[in-house]
Amino acid sequence: MKLSNSLAAVFSGNPGQIGLQHLETPFPRGGEILVRIESCTLCGSDLHSFEGRRKVPTPTILGHEIVGRIDTFGPDAVRCDAAGHPLETGTRIVWGVVASCGSCFYCQCDLPQKCLKSVKYGHEAFRSGYELLGGLAEHCLLVPGTTIIRVPDELNLKAVSPASCATATIAAALEAAGTLQHRIVCITGAGLLGLTASAMARVRGAAAVIVCDLNSERRALAAEFGATHTVAPAELRDLLKKLTSERGVDVAFELSGSPGAFQLLWPQLRLGGSLLLVGAVFPSDPISLAMDQIVRRNLTIRGIHNYAPRHLAQAVEFLQQNQNSYPFEKLVSRWFQLQQINAALAAATDPANIRVGVKPSSPIEA
Repeated sequence: MKLSNSLAAVFSGNPGQIGLQHLETPFPRGGEILVRIESCTLCGSDLHSFEGRRKVPTPTILGHEIVGRIDTFGPDAVRCDAAGHPLETGTRIVWGVVASCGSCFYCQCDLPQKCLKSVKYGHEAFRSGYELLGGLAEHCLLVPGTTIIRVPDELNLKAVSPASCATATIAAALEAAGTLQHRIVCITGAGLLGLTASAMARVRGAAAVIVCDLNSERRALAAEFGATHTVAPAELRDLLKKLTSERGVDVAFELSGSPGAFQLLWPQLRLGGSLLLVGAVFPSDPISLAMDQIVRRNLTIRGIHNYAPRHLAQAVEFLQQNQNSYPFEKLVSRWFQLQQINAALAAATDPANIRVGVKPSSPIEA
Protein backbone atom coordinates (compact mmCIF):
# COMPACT_ATOMS: atom_id res chain seq x y z
CA MET A 1 0.00 0.00 0.00
CA LYS A 2 1.33 3.44 -0.93
CA LEU A 3 0.46 6.94 0.16
CA SER A 4 1.37 10.01 -1.88
CA ASN A 5 4.72 10.83 -3.36
CA SER A 6 7.06 12.85 -1.14
CA LEU A 7 9.24 15.67 -2.36
CA ALA A 8 12.85 15.18 -1.22
CA ALA A 9 16.22 16.81 -1.73
CA VAL A 10 18.50 13.98 -2.84
CA PHE A 11 22.29 14.10 -2.53
CA SER A 12 23.95 11.71 -5.01
CA GLY A 13 27.53 12.17 -3.87
CA ASN A 14 28.68 14.96 -6.19
CA PRO A 15 30.07 17.71 -3.94
CA GLY A 16 28.00 20.87 -4.03
CA GLN A 17 25.13 19.32 -5.98
CA ILE A 18 21.70 18.35 -4.69
CA GLY A 19 18.43 17.83 -6.57
CA LEU A 20 14.71 17.57 -5.87
CA GLN A 21 12.92 14.29 -6.55
CA HIS A 22 9.49 12.87 -5.86
CA LEU A 23 9.78 9.53 -4.04
CA GLU A 24 7.09 7.03 -3.21
CA THR A 25 5.96 7.35 0.37
CA PRO A 26 5.68 3.86 1.89
CA PHE A 27 2.87 2.84 4.17
CA PRO A 28 4.59 1.92 7.48
CA ARG A 29 5.11 -1.79 8.03
CA GLY A 30 5.31 -3.64 11.34
CA GLY A 31 6.67 -1.33 14.01
CA GLU A 32 7.42 1.57 11.65
CA ILE A 33 5.93 5.06 11.91
CA LEU A 34 5.51 7.56 9.10
CA VAL A 35 6.13 11.17 10.09
CA ARG A 36 5.24 14.36 8.26
CA ILE A 37 8.25 16.64 8.62
CA GLU A 38 7.62 20.04 10.13
CA SER A 39 11.19 21.35 10.03
CA CYS A 40 14.79 20.31 9.49
CA THR A 41 17.71 22.51 10.47
CA LEU A 42 21.05 22.16 8.69
CA CYS A 43 23.88 20.86 10.85
CA GLY A 44 27.58 21.37 10.15
CA SER A 45 27.79 17.64 9.39
CA ASP A 46 25.25 18.08 6.59
CA LEU A 47 27.40 20.82 5.09
CA HIS A 48 30.56 18.72 5.36
CA SER A 49 28.83 15.87 3.52
CA PHE A 50 27.34 18.17 0.89
CA GLU A 51 30.71 19.83 0.26
CA GLY A 52 32.54 16.48 0.00
CA ARG A 53 34.64 16.88 3.14
CA ARG A 54 32.89 13.99 4.85
CA LYS A 55 31.95 10.69 3.20
CA VAL A 56 28.34 9.58 3.37
CA PRO A 57 26.62 6.65 1.59
CA THR A 58 24.70 7.84 -1.47
CA PRO A 59 22.20 8.46 -2.88
CA THR A 60 20.78 9.77 0.37
CA ILE A 61 18.55 12.36 1.97
CA LEU A 62 20.61 14.54 4.28
CA GLY A 63 19.28 16.17 7.44
CA HIS A 64 18.94 14.79 10.96
CA GLU A 65 17.86 17.78 13.10
CA ILE A 66 14.18 17.12 12.52
CA VAL A 67 10.80 17.90 14.08
CA GLY A 68 7.72 16.20 12.74
CA ARG A 69 4.16 15.09 13.41
CA ILE A 70 3.05 11.48 13.35
CA ASP A 71 1.08 10.68 10.21
CA THR A 72 0.59 6.91 10.22
CA PHE A 73 1.41 4.06 12.61
CA GLY A 74 2.48 0.66 11.40
CA PRO A 75 0.26 -2.17 12.73
CA ASP A 76 2.81 -3.14 15.41
CA ALA A 77 4.17 0.31 16.25
CA VAL A 78 4.58 1.28 19.90
CA ARG A 79 2.23 4.14 20.75
CA CYS A 80 4.21 5.79 23.49
CA ASP A 81 7.48 7.70 23.49
CA ALA A 82 10.69 6.82 25.34
CA ALA A 83 9.37 8.53 28.48
CA GLY A 84 6.05 6.66 28.37
CA HIS A 85 3.98 9.56 27.05
CA PRO A 86 1.19 8.50 24.67
CA LEU A 87 1.59 9.04 20.94
CA GLU A 88 -1.19 9.47 18.41
CA THR A 89 -1.70 10.77 14.91
CA GLY A 90 -0.68 14.42 14.84
CA THR A 91 1.61 14.23 17.88
CA ARG A 92 4.66 16.46 17.49
CA ILE A 93 7.91 14.56 18.02
CA VAL A 94 11.67 14.54 17.69
CA TRP A 95 13.65 11.33 17.32
CA GLY A 96 17.18 10.08 17.82
CA VAL A 97 19.74 10.31 15.05
CA VAL A 98 20.48 6.58 15.39
CA ALA A 99 17.96 3.74 15.58
CA SER A 100 19.56 0.86 17.48
CA CYS A 101 18.84 -2.83 17.95
CA GLY A 102 19.26 -2.85 21.74
CA SER A 103 21.05 -6.19 21.85
CA CYS A 104 24.38 -6.01 20.01
CA PHE A 105 27.77 -5.57 21.71
CA TYR A 106 27.76 -1.77 21.58
CA CYS A 107 24.14 -1.42 22.64
CA GLN A 108 24.99 -3.55 25.67
CA CYS A 109 28.00 -1.28 26.36
CA ASP A 110 25.78 1.84 26.57
CA LEU A 111 26.88 2.97 23.12
CA PRO A 112 23.64 2.53 21.15
CA GLN A 113 24.78 5.27 18.78
CA LYS A 114 27.40 2.79 17.56
CA CYS A 115 24.93 -0.08 17.15
CA LEU A 116 26.15 -2.76 14.75
CA LYS A 117 22.70 -2.85 13.09
CA SER A 118 22.04 0.89 13.25
CA VAL A 119 19.95 3.03 10.96
CA LYS A 120 21.26 6.61 11.01
CA TYR A 121 18.83 9.26 9.86
CA GLY A 122 20.28 11.62 7.27
CA HIS A 123 23.15 9.21 6.56
CA GLU A 124 21.56 6.18 4.86
CA ALA A 125 21.92 5.14 1.24
CA PHE A 126 18.66 4.38 -0.55
CA ARG A 127 17.20 0.90 -0.17
CA SER A 128 13.94 -0.14 -1.76
CA GLY A 129 11.13 1.12 0.45
CA TYR A 130 13.59 2.88 2.76
CA GLU A 131 14.54 5.99 0.84
CA LEU A 132 12.83 8.46 3.18
CA LEU A 133 15.26 8.33 6.08
CA GLY A 134 16.43 11.96 6.17
CA GLY A 135 15.07 15.36 7.11
CA LEU A 136 15.23 17.19 3.78
CA ALA A 137 11.94 15.73 2.59
CA GLU A 138 8.23 15.96 3.24
CA HIS A 139 8.13 12.66 5.14
CA CYS A 140 10.46 10.47 7.16
CA LEU A 141 9.96 6.78 7.92
CA LEU A 142 10.89 5.82 11.48
CA VAL A 143 12.09 2.25 11.92
CA PRO A 144 11.86 0.11 15.08
CA GLY A 145 14.55 0.98 17.60
CA THR A 146 14.16 4.72 17.08
CA THR A 147 14.07 6.83 20.24
CA ILE A 148 11.01 9.08 20.02
CA ILE A 149 10.35 12.00 22.37
CA ARG A 150 7.06 13.89 22.38
CA VAL A 151 7.47 17.67 22.00
CA PRO A 152 5.00 20.02 23.67
CA ASP A 153 3.35 22.35 21.15
CA GLU A 154 4.30 25.35 23.29
CA LEU A 155 8.01 24.64 22.77
CA ASN A 156 9.28 27.04 20.10
CA LEU A 157 10.02 25.28 16.80
CA LYS A 158 13.26 27.23 16.38
CA ALA A 159 14.42 26.14 19.83
CA VAL A 160 13.57 22.46 19.48
CA SER A 161 14.60 21.82 15.85
CA PRO A 162 18.28 21.08 16.69
CA ALA A 163 17.40 19.02 19.79
CA SER A 164 18.06 15.65 18.15
CA CYS A 165 21.63 16.58 17.29
CA ALA A 166 23.37 19.51 18.99
CA THR A 167 21.31 19.68 22.19
CA ALA A 168 21.29 15.94 22.87
CA THR A 169 25.00 15.63 22.05
CA ILE A 170 25.84 18.35 24.56
CA ALA A 171 23.70 16.57 27.15
CA ALA A 172 25.89 13.50 26.57
CA ALA A 173 29.08 15.55 26.83
CA LEU A 174 28.03 17.16 30.10
CA GLU A 175 27.16 13.77 31.55
CA ALA A 176 30.64 12.53 30.63
CA ALA A 177 32.20 15.59 32.25
CA GLY A 178 30.64 14.84 35.63
CA THR A 179 29.57 17.48 38.10
CA LEU A 180 29.96 21.09 37.00
CA GLN A 181 28.78 22.59 40.27
CA HIS A 182 31.19 25.41 41.27
CA ARG A 183 33.57 24.40 38.45
CA ILE A 184 35.36 26.65 35.96
CA VAL A 185 34.47 25.57 32.43
CA CYS A 186 36.12 26.60 29.17
CA ILE A 187 34.51 26.13 25.75
CA THR A 188 36.15 26.60 22.35
CA GLY A 189 33.67 27.24 19.55
CA ALA A 190 30.58 29.43 19.83
CA GLY A 191 28.41 27.69 17.29
CA LEU A 192 25.22 25.92 18.30
CA LEU A 193 27.17 23.28 20.26
CA GLY A 194 29.14 25.89 22.18
CA LEU A 195 26.18 28.15 22.93
CA THR A 196 24.14 25.18 24.11
CA ALA A 197 27.03 23.94 26.27
CA SER A 198 27.42 27.38 27.82
CA ALA A 199 23.75 27.56 28.79
CA MET A 200 23.65 23.97 30.08
CA ALA A 201 26.83 24.45 32.12
CA ARG A 202 25.40 27.51 33.84
CA VAL A 203 22.13 25.72 34.56
CA ARG A 204 24.18 22.91 36.12
CA GLY A 205 25.92 25.31 38.47
CA ALA A 206 29.24 26.16 36.84
CA ALA A 207 30.94 29.01 38.68
CA ALA A 208 32.37 30.46 35.46
CA VAL A 209 31.97 29.66 31.77
CA ILE A 210 34.59 30.98 29.36
CA VAL A 211 33.69 30.83 25.66
CA CYS A 212 36.46 31.29 23.11
CA ASP A 213 35.80 31.97 19.43
CA LEU A 214 37.43 33.87 16.57
CA ASN A 215 34.13 35.52 15.61
CA SER A 216 33.30 38.61 17.68
CA GLU A 217 29.57 38.40 16.89
CA ARG A 218 29.44 34.84 18.15
CA ARG A 219 31.34 35.83 21.30
CA ALA A 220 28.73 38.52 21.94
CA LEU A 221 25.98 35.95 21.45
CA ALA A 222 27.66 33.61 23.93
CA ALA A 223 27.15 36.22 26.64
CA GLU A 224 23.40 35.80 26.10
CA PHE A 225 23.78 32.05 26.64
CA GLY A 226 25.33 32.16 30.09
CA ALA A 227 29.00 32.78 29.32
CA THR A 228 30.61 34.75 32.12
CA HIS A 229 33.65 35.56 29.96
CA THR A 230 34.14 35.62 26.18
CA VAL A 231 37.55 35.87 24.53
CA ALA A 232 39.38 35.60 21.24
CA PRO A 233 41.93 32.74 21.05
CA ALA A 234 44.88 35.09 21.50
CA GLU A 235 43.45 36.25 24.84
CA LEU A 236 42.56 32.87 26.30
CA ARG A 237 45.77 31.93 28.10
CA ASP A 238 46.09 35.25 29.93
CA LEU A 239 42.45 35.25 30.99
CA LEU A 240 42.63 31.70 32.34
CA LYS A 241 45.82 32.39 34.26
CA LYS A 242 44.16 35.33 35.96
CA LEU A 243 40.82 33.65 36.50
CA THR A 244 42.22 30.41 37.95
CA SER A 245 45.30 31.80 39.74
CA GLU A 246 47.35 29.95 37.10
CA ARG A 247 45.85 26.62 38.20
CA GLY A 248 43.95 25.92 34.95
CA VAL A 249 40.34 25.08 34.20
CA ASP A 250 38.42 22.18 35.71
CA VAL A 251 36.56 21.11 32.57
CA ALA A 252 37.02 22.06 28.91
CA PHE A 253 34.86 21.35 25.86
CA GLU A 254 36.35 21.53 22.36
CA LEU A 255 33.37 22.13 20.10
CA SER A 256 34.83 23.82 17.03
CA GLY A 257 36.56 20.80 15.48
CA SER A 258 39.70 22.85 14.92
CA PRO A 259 43.06 21.15 15.61
CA GLY A 260 44.40 24.60 16.54
CA ALA A 261 41.69 25.01 19.15
CA PHE A 262 42.61 21.65 20.66
CA GLN A 263 46.29 22.58 20.81
CA LEU A 264 45.37 25.83 22.53
CA LEU A 265 42.92 24.26 24.95
CA TRP A 266 44.40 21.11 26.41
CA PRO A 267 47.41 22.78 28.10
CA GLN A 268 44.95 25.02 29.98
CA LEU A 269 43.57 22.13 32.04
CA ARG A 270 44.36 21.99 35.73
CA LEU A 271 45.87 18.90 37.34
CA GLY A 272 43.15 16.25 37.19
CA GLY A 273 41.16 18.28 34.66
CA SER A 274 38.98 16.89 31.87
CA LEU A 275 38.69 17.71 28.19
CA LEU A 276 35.68 16.59 26.15
CA LEU A 277 36.13 16.51 22.37
CA VAL A 278 32.88 16.88 20.43
CA GLY A 279 33.35 19.12 17.40
CA ALA A 280 35.81 17.07 15.33
CA VAL A 281 33.40 15.04 13.20
CA PHE A 282 35.19 15.44 9.86
CA PRO A 283 38.74 14.63 8.74
CA SER A 284 41.33 17.20 9.80
CA ASP A 285 45.07 17.59 10.28
CA PRO A 286 46.61 15.35 12.97
CA ILE A 287 47.51 16.81 16.35
CA SER A 288 50.58 16.39 18.52
CA LEU A 289 50.23 15.48 22.17
CA ALA A 290 52.81 15.15 24.93
CA MET A 291 51.94 11.80 26.51
CA ASP A 292 53.94 12.46 29.66
CA GLN A 293 51.87 15.58 30.31
CA ILE A 294 48.65 13.60 30.11
CA VAL A 295 50.03 11.07 32.59
CA ARG A 296 51.83 13.36 35.03
CA ARG A 297 48.98 15.87 35.15
CA ASN A 298 46.31 13.15 35.58
CA LEU A 299 44.31 14.51 32.65
CA THR A 300 41.23 12.93 31.11
CA ILE A 301 40.60 13.42 27.39
CA ARG A 302 37.45 11.85 26.00
CA GLY A 303 35.59 11.89 22.70
CA ILE A 304 31.80 12.17 22.51
CA HIS A 305 29.94 11.33 19.31
CA ASN A 306 26.13 11.41 19.23
CA TYR A 307 24.27 10.20 22.31
CA ALA A 308 22.07 7.62 24.03
CA PRO A 309 18.25 7.81 24.25
CA ARG A 310 18.29 9.40 27.72
CA HIS A 311 20.23 12.37 26.37
CA LEU A 312 17.51 13.20 23.82
CA ALA A 313 14.93 13.19 26.61
CA GLN A 314 17.21 15.46 28.65
CA ALA A 315 17.63 17.79 25.68
CA VAL A 316 13.89 18.33 25.21
CA GLU A 317 13.38 18.75 28.95
CA PHE A 318 16.22 21.31 29.13
CA LEU A 319 14.77 23.34 26.24
CA GLN A 320 11.28 23.21 27.70
CA GLN A 321 12.51 24.47 31.07
CA ASN A 322 14.94 27.10 29.74
CA GLN A 323 13.59 28.47 26.46
CA ASN A 324 12.59 31.67 28.27
CA SER A 325 15.95 31.98 30.04
CA TYR A 326 18.15 31.77 26.95
CA PRO A 327 17.24 33.02 23.45
CA PHE A 328 17.40 29.71 21.60
CA GLU A 329 14.81 30.99 19.13
CA LYS A 330 17.46 33.43 17.80
CA LEU A 331 19.72 30.61 16.67
CA VAL A 332 17.67 29.59 13.63
CA SER A 333 17.96 32.85 11.76
CA ARG A 334 16.40 31.95 8.41
CA TRP A 335 13.82 29.49 7.05
CA PHE A 336 13.62 28.17 3.50
CA GLN A 337 11.11 26.03 1.62
CA LEU A 338 12.31 22.62 0.50
CA GLN A 339 12.25 23.86 -3.09
CA GLN A 340 14.87 26.44 -2.03
CA ILE A 341 17.33 23.83 -0.76
CA ASN A 342 20.31 25.21 -2.67
CA ALA A 343 19.73 28.68 -1.25
CA ALA A 344 19.36 27.15 2.21
CA LEU A 345 22.67 25.31 1.92
CA ALA A 346 24.40 28.46 0.72
CA ALA A 347 23.01 30.45 3.64
CA ALA A 348 24.09 27.74 6.09
CA THR A 349 27.73 28.33 5.13
CA ASP A 350 27.53 31.98 6.23
CA PRO A 351 29.04 32.31 9.75
CA ALA A 352 26.41 34.94 10.51
CA ASN A 353 23.83 32.13 10.61
CA ILE A 354 24.15 29.73 13.53
CA ARG A 355 21.45 27.60 11.91
CA VAL A 356 19.14 27.85 8.95
CA GLY A 357 16.06 25.70 8.65
CA VAL A 358 14.05 24.03 5.91
CA LYS A 359 10.27 23.61 6.02
CA PRO A 360 8.50 21.45 3.45
CA SER A 361 5.92 23.66 1.79
CA SER A 362 3.49 21.04 0.44
CA PRO A 363 0.84 19.56 2.74
CA ILE A 364 0.56 15.81 3.11
CA GLU A 365 -1.85 14.18 0.71
CA ALA A 366 -4.45 11.91 2.18
